Amino acid sequence: MGTVSFNVMLESLGLYTIAGLMIVVGLAIFEVTTPYSNWREIQKGNIAVALATGGKIVGLANIFRVVESHNDAAFDVIAGGGFGFLLLLATYWLFEFLTPTLKVNDEIQKGNIAVGLLAFLLSLGVSLVVGAALVR
Repeated sequence: MGTVSFNVMLESLGLYTIAGLMIVVGLAIFEVTTPYSNWREIQKGNIAVALATGGKIVGLANIFRVVESHNDAAFDVIAGGGFGFLLLLATYWLFEFLTPTLKVNDEIQKGNIAVGLLAFLLSLGVSLVVGAALVR
């Protein structure tokens, strides 16, 4: 079994830091785009909000995973991941817009686990497609 060099560990730490910070920024932006406080709802035990928020975290992490595995430059990781985040955000807005009989944010805030799970899976699915598209 090979050993991991110090340079590889240092580079990994840098990419981890970039992705972590971008995920925190992404979650802050998602926080202001929902009519409720994600973290307050999660603290109250709202599983639907936890699922929807978890989907956003997994979706963002997956996008950065793919971008980082194909780019060495920090700028490329930030640019590609940022663009992927914008696509993920647009998808969430489209989900709300394209389901006029289902008020997604209202249902998630009310604790509708089915809608929260659907939001989770939508974020994950979109991140798989966006990640693949970003490394072509």
